Amino acid sequence: MFARIKKSGNNQYLQIVENRKVSGKVVQRVISTVGRLDRLQEKGEIENLVRSLSRFSEQVLLVLSGKTEVGAESKKIGPVLIFERLWNELGIRKVIDRLLSERFFTFNVERAIFLTVLHRLIKCGSDRFCDKWRRHYRINGVEKLCLHHLYRAMAFLGEEIEDQAQATVFSPRCTKDVVEEAMFAHNRDLFSSLDLVFLDTTSIYFEGEGGEQFGQRGFSKDHRPDLKQMIVGVVLDKCGTPLCSEMWPGNTADVETLLPVVERIRKRFQAAGFCIVADRGMISRKTLDILSSPENQIRYILGERMRNVKEVGEKVLTAPGDYVEVYPEGSSTKAPSPLKVKEAMVEGRRYIVCLNTRQARKDALDREAIIESLKEKIRSGAKGMIGNKGYRKFVKMESGSVSIDMDKVEEEAKYDGIWVLRTNTRLSAKNVALKYKQLWMVERAFRDMKSVLDTRPVFHQRDETIRGHVFCSFLSLALRKELYRRLEAAGHSGLEWSDIKQDLEALQEITIEDNGKKLGIRTRCLGACGKIFQAVGVGIPPTIREQ
Repeated sequence: MFARIKKSGNNQYLQIVENRKVSGKVVQRVISTVGRLDRLQEKGEIENLVRSLSRFSEQVLLVLSGKTEVGAESKKIGPVLIFERLWNELGIRKVIDRLLSERFFTFNVERAIFLTVLHRLIKCGSDRFCDKWRRHYRINGVEKLCLHHLYRAMAFLGEEIEDQAQATVFSPRCTKDVVEEAMFAHNRDLFSSLDLVFLDTTSIYFEGEGGEQFGQRGFSKDHRPDLKQMIVGVVLDKCGTPLCSEMWPGNTADVETLLPVVERIRKRFQAAGFCIVADRGMISRKTLDILSSPENQIRYILGERMRNVKEVGEKVLTAPGDYVEVYPEGSSTKAPSPLKVKEAMVEGRRYIVCLNTRQARKDALDREAIIESLKEKIRSGAKGMIGNKGYRKFVKMESGSVSIDMDKVEEEAKYDGIWVLRTNTRLSAKNVALKYKQLWMVERAFRDMKSVLDTRPVFHQRDETIRGHVFCSFLSLALRKELYRRLEAAGHSGLEWSDIKQDLEALQEITIEDNGKKLGIRTRCLGACGKIFQAVGVGIPPTIREQ
């Protein structure tokens, strides 16, 4: 059945026509002649007729411009569809639901945690802002959540549990530890191993007092010594997957955290033997002695201080031997600036000296620029130089006169492009250097936590809510890493995080409501959106969906 125009003389008439078969042939039969087309259009009768007919259809929602009081609302759906799938497949939802099975909360705690984690991934900011941010997204199960529900969910993650067998002075066992261990067990397989772990720490400052334990003043990596802070550590496995997070008071020195973390990893993940990779700021003589003691015998690859350790400056860097070029597996052997390594033994202690020739050239050029600028500054007076950290180490003051300390310049040149590692492993010098370079994954992870996955601002005043707040950033990091892993497996590596977020947020569903009917219309997939859905294994919603 359809409508057609029938000409009669100078006029056109609107007819309703039906097709039917008579003796095997299609015959058209005029059911009704509605009227002259020009008069129908003039009085708006066509729109009235179509609107009246639409009431009897369950699949049609009619919108007439200027004649319909229609409601429309848009919700972003891309990030929710992708990260909820990863949330479920990493076992996070299952773990949290199991922990909640014997608790009697009056709201959906798992949904509150997922909402907070998704907010960290996409927008960052405080939990108060998260409560307002969610109105722009279609997230199932969060409709009845309020701000105080988010705070209570954070407290649930950070609350201390009864079993404190693996606690340390700085780190009581909390719900978040159980979640980390269950995630590790859920995602391991026959080929999983914990033979190499990476550790790095950073500081996060508070906008307030920072709880009873965490809020302390210490060395601030954010250059905010005026504010109280806490120390956060993240442990990654050899694939760069976040394994667990650790949190300490803000006045805890890095050298005090390595040994407790090593011991907790052993107990929590049943890792009898593994190699710890950490940066030079986490080393002390006492730490090295304990790691190498017969009762521990923990393998390590640790960055070594060069300028402050006499043995390194006088014996390691001047040790005889030729550098050997190092190329990662699968990379081209024609790299213009390959990493070079050589081994040095000093009284039974094994060091690996690494030289990056490209960085060496950059260091030399930067120093030359400083010296040239310093020469100009000397002519104008010394006040502006003494307080400048870049100038100060090359300045020599004698009898009120200022000059360039050339001995210091020559001394600094021997460190160009060089870093030194200390290890007790039997790995080749090449593999030691390449394993340490993987520590940069951890450093990138921290940049993510403090910028892309911004943990600040932290307004919480209780230790348990602070732990939960920071742990949500850890979960965000785990989801992001899993997304990148799947993109790489699907052949879509190299996508920028900002582009991923923008393309996912561009996927929206617009809900149109009129006369008691609702219809959802999905926007187009833009940029890398389709590749992301394909990599994660999520079907793109239909263009039009009845609600």
